[in-house]
Amino acid sequence: MAYDLEEQEQLESLKAWWRQYGNAVTWVVIAALLAYAAWNGWNFWQRRQAGEASLLYGQVIKAAEANDTARVKRAATDLEDKFGKTAYGPMSALTAAKVLYDSGDLASAKQQLQWAIDHADGEYAQLARVRLAGVLLDEKAYDQGLALLKDAPPPAFVALYADRRGDLLAAQDKRDDARAAYKQALEKLPASEDVMRQLIQFKLDALGAA
Repeated sequence: MAYDLEEQEQLESLKAWWRQYGNAVTWVVIAALLAYAAWNGWNFWQRRQAGEASLLYGQVIKAAEANDTARVKRAATDLEDKFGKTAYGPMSALTAAKVLYDSGDLASAKQQLQWAIDHADGEYAQLARVRLAGVLLDEKAYDQGLALLKDAPPPAFVALYADRRGDLLAAQDKRDDARAAYKQALEKLPASEDVMRQLIQFKLDALGAA
């Protein structure tokens, strides 16, 4: 009988505790379940986005290999509009820009590179800046090209920035500034990059002695 009484008291205590805190506990559990469901949903959505983006990027690559510039532009624009936040967005823009540049469509190439600058992070945005500065070099828009490269880049891109600045400055016949840029490029370029080092040294020698 004592055991039954003790058990009943515990039950009453539990009921009292539940009346006081049960609603809050229920809401915490519901919030946790919702958060878990949202996390799973987000991961599923991310995987689905990446999968669909990958298929579209495959279309961009096939069009690029066929040198079909019209299809490249359509596929790249479609991918960027729908899946621009995935890594395939800037990859597509850079691929399309090269094909369009090689075909002589500099305006469209610039649009793709500018899209990558505006929407990409990390190395894709840096590569797009260097390449867009190269297109501007071809168009003799030297000051615009230099403006693109005015900010200090991440360490891995210092040599590329300096080399492109050297090209723009040399085109303006600013020989001393161009020499300084090419020398910085050589200083920052890894010793393993033999071909690029030789190319930069060639451009530096072509400027003549200071």
